[in-house]
Amino acid sequence: MSFFDKVKQGASDAAKKAQQTVELTKLKAQISSKEKEIEKFYHLIGESVYAAHVSGSLDRTGEIVERFSHGIEAVKQEIAVLEQKVIEVRNEKECVCGKVVVADTKFCSACGHPF
Repeated sequence: MSFFDKVKQGASDAAKKAQQTVELTKLKAQISSKEKEIEKFYHLIGESVYAAHVSGSLDRTGEIVERFSHGIEAVKQEIAVLEQKVIEVRNEKECVCGKVVVADTKFCSACGHPF
């Protein structure tokens, strides 16, 4: 491999790494935004329960909490999808035991599970 081929390869590798970093940053920003959505749901649950308490209609709080809880679960599923994309961008995979390892690993270093 000539000097110029090595330089060209190095520049190509640097560009790939920069692109990966940009993509990871976008995904992490999306995850952060989703986590803020969950915080809003928690806040809404608290406000709704307090308003029901003040109005004397605590019997409705169950359905209010349930409705907002479904919203929280939906957002958590979206976060799980985004976290899976982060793993893919980093060229990693997740073992059945929960440990994240490099994609070309044959066996999990934590539990020995074969891939």
